[in-house]
Amino acid sequence: MTEQPPRVRAEFFRTARLDAVPLAVEHAAEMAAVLSDPALHVFIGGTPASPDDLRARYERLVAGSPDPAVSWCNWVLRLRQEARLVGTVQATVVGAVAEIAWVVGSPWQGRGLASEAACGLVALLARRPSVRTVIAHVHPEHRASESVARAAGLEPTEVEQDGERRWRLELPR
Repeated sequence: MTEQPPRVRAEFFRTARLDAVPLAVEHAAEMAAVLSDPALHVFIGGTPASPDDLRARYERLVAGSPDPAVSWCNWVLRLRQEARLVGTVQATVVGAVAEIAWVVGSPWQGRGLASEAACGLVALLARRPSVRTVIAHVHPEHRASESVARAAGLEPTEVEQDGERRWRLELPR
């Protein structure tokens, strides 16, 4: 039987303007407002979640994956200058691969916050010896997310999954 590497945990990290705070259930009410714009769901699907629905989702995320080989790492992004939450980043780590995603609320878009957060997340993952590859899935018409992936060092591949292109970064070891 192969021993599983220890789970990766979300740990606080900072960027120039953001505090990435490990997700807590208590973030649901404020994040429901941050994520309330239906335009955020054009490429990812779904609709904005109510505070109660988001709270239930955050309870599941905070509890962690039921699979011991999978780590769910989720952060909320606090913009220090405004002292408020503005988005999220996440990493799902399976073996040596971390799949990342990001979202910044509509009022804060266009300021480079998603790129800053994604770069900070990749830097954090690069310090984890067990993580060797970072991937993201980006809709081919979502130019802003392509820019975020590129800023974080990922490059597009030819692989498509569920209508999204896989972006990839091999971390130096």
